[in-house]
Amino acid sequence: MSDDGSPILLERRGAIALLTLNRPHVLNAMNTAMGVRLGELLDEIAEDATVRVALLTGAGDRAFCAGGDLKERQGMTPEQWTRQHRIFERAHHKLRNLRKPVFAAVNGVAVGGGCEMAMSTDFLIAAEQARFGQPEVTRGIMPGAGGTQLLPRFLPRGLAFQLLMTGELISAADAHRWGLVNRVCPAGELMDAAMALAERIAANSPAAVQQAKRSARMGLELPLDAGIETEIECYQRMVDHPDGSEGVDALNERREPDFQDVY
Repeated sequence: MSDDGSPILLERRGAIALLTLNRPHVLNAMNTAMGVRLGELLDEIAEDATVRVALLTGAGDRAFCAGGDLKERQGMTPEQWTRQHRIFERAHHKLRNLRKPVFAAVNGVAVGGGCEMAMSTDFLIAAEQARFGQPEVTRGIMPGAGGTQLLPRFLPRGLAFQLLMTGELISAADAHRWGLVNRVCPAGELMDAAMALAERIAANSPAAVQQAKRSARMGLELPLDAGIETEIECYQRMVDHPDGSEGVDALNERREPDFQDVY
């Protein structure tokens, strides 16, 4: 860990909240304290109107997150294991349902719960050395934070099922080829690329970005016509929003828009 000893670091860079999983000595494996802290920080980000986008990464150059800390779990009773897992479940639920844009810069291995965490964000970019997968079956368990549901939504069905059943990992290049990762960068360029993306998102209307995210997320689970209705509902919310008129005025006046931190 860094000197402050926190399992997750929060750094504000303007309107960007940078979350760094901070247990590099154990490949940023998630223990109970990290699960609790992740949930707390996501609550803070959700309520802070000045945060427009969140970025999640891992400390060090070896791992984004190696999943659950199995050393901490050794010797746990089933009841203790279940209580701990409930903490992880709640944190991942908050991540998946954060109304603000959130994406992952995967700097190394993202396996098990780490892969699930990355997939719970809106999109991923990755360093060349990153690897992805759900190896739980090789340890006598199975994914429990969304892996069996998210992986088949990102990857072709057959490949997803193969990875879930074999526990095999795929490279960043293959993850990009199959659509799990948006972009692959040399390790030394990953965070610069991630921050550039975050800044581009943060420059847009927070309200419009959040409504677009809401419409797209909800629409994925709906028939097309129902999805279009959801889009129209979200669109209409922006018609009366100050950012709508500000964006039009700025274009016509040939200046940069001054969007509000009002949702």
